[in-house]
Amino acid sequence: MSEQKTKVVIAGGGTAGWLAAAALSQQLGSAVEVALVESAEIGTVGVGEATIPPMKTFHRLLRIDEQEFMRTTHATFKLGIQFENWRVEGEKYFHSFGTTGRDTLVSEFIHFWLRGRDMGIAKDFGDYCVEFKAALENKCSTQGDTKVNHAFHLDAGLYAKYLRTFAESHGATQVEGNIAEVLQDNNSGYITGLRMASGDIVRGDLFVDCTGFRGLLIEQTLHAGYESWEHWLPCNRAVAVQTASVRDPVPYTRSIAHHAGWRWQIPLQHRVGNGTVFCNRYMSEDEAIAKLLADIQGDVITEPRVIQFQTGRRRKNWVKNCVAMGLSSGFLEPLESTSIHLIMTSIMRLLQLFPGKDIQQATIDEYNMQAAIEFELIRDFIILHYKATEREDSKFWRYCKRMDIPESLAHRIDLFRETGKSYQKEGELFRLDSWTQVMLGQGIYPKRYHPMVDSMQAQELERFLHATAANVAAVVDSMPPHEKFLAEYCAI
Repeated sequence: MSEQKTKVVIAGGGTAGWLAAAALSQQLGSAVEVALVESAEIGTVGVGEATIPPMKTFHRLLRIDEQEFMRTTHATFKLGIQFENWRVEGEKYFHSFGTTGRDTLVSEFIHFWLRGRDMGIAKDFGDYCVEFKAALENKCSTQGDTKVNHAFHLDAGLYAKYLRTFAESHGATQVEGNIAEVLQDNNSGYITGLRMASGDIVRGDLFVDCTGFRGLLIEQTLHAGYESWEHWLPCNRAVAVQTASVRDPVPYTRSIAHHAGWRWQIPLQHRVGNGTVFCNRYMSEDEAIAKLLADIQGDVITEPRVIQFQTGRRRKNWVKNCVAMGLSSGFLEPLESTSIHLIMTSIMRLLQLFPGKDIQQATIDEYNMQAAIEFELIRDFIILHYKATEREDSKFWRYCKRMDIPESLAHRIDLFRETGKSYQKEGELFRLDSWTQVMLGQGIYPKRYHPMVDSMQAQELERFLHATAANVAAVVDSMPPHEKFLAEYCAI
């Protein structure tokens, strides 16, 4: 005799809620009964419009067709992020999604490049990466020999609607209305149901909190606690606005630093997403809105929206029978476009540890341990952008340059500066290429390279570097322009 279905109740819609509903209903099928409670009271932030490459893997798991998804969400391709004014004003660098050069089992490509740089025979580091060159030449392709490692820019509102249709096609249901009360078992403290303003009760076995920053279930009901990281990531406000496009979309996100934070520019097929992230100790909300409107291009098509946040994470993302996802679980500012990724990894973690009706404390502890490690590794990568700066032109940047940082990040910086070496921990999101590109871009240059590189004759090294750069140039030359490939692949 088969066990009864596990009733999963998701509080909150938006990207987090509907991603969870889509994945749980599609992957677990008849083993679950998924209901999503959505209301205007819960609301959505809806500005997470830039993504990173692992999204493709998650979509393949759900059997989501890339071309259909891109057409529906008016998406464009993203090959990386261009950082402007971060090390010093007027300078820019690129964090691409590609692999730079060719490594050996003993030494990464950067060590060959460092020796070539000392000899005066090396090009810029990015010239050895297809995605870097393609992005700056406004080219893109996902097919054949010119296939690139890509992510997407997308319309968050359209993505949530797409996911809702997908989830409902796999049996998930929606309950509309405001939550009046969270019901708990008197003995265990487990959540038993959500009493709606109508009086109806939505009962469940497992609850997923996607109610945003407020954490209606995980914090207001179960008091998980919050660990603030604002001393390392001091920005605590964002303003978002959409504008009409004034040019063809480029295949990268722009991150442009200013005196109290930075602003983003995300090109879609039909519009541009803009926003500024700042610290209200150094810039007021009115000043931020005025500066953003003065800096952007194109007709404004939405009213500027202010979003308040505190960087950090829940001390526990799973408490009793409630799992927090998205903004309910914590917040790392969108500098490296990790918000949607963190939702997806939360869902994958829940799928792998899915308890059915019988929730064990060991399962909860494992989930929380994995979530904490993931958050902290991404946190360090984002802090790097702020700490490794030479800017002294404002109180904000002087604070960032002088602030204490986690020992884990300090070690990474010291190791790279002294030896040119970096590492990627098991399960860590950002690869060696990412750490290397941002370290160099922020002005951290190694003092030495790996000794094995000296075993290569100078002429051999020169041929190796030349051939690597030439191969990259040839691949990029054969690519179509980004806008042309979009028109053929997923035009709206």
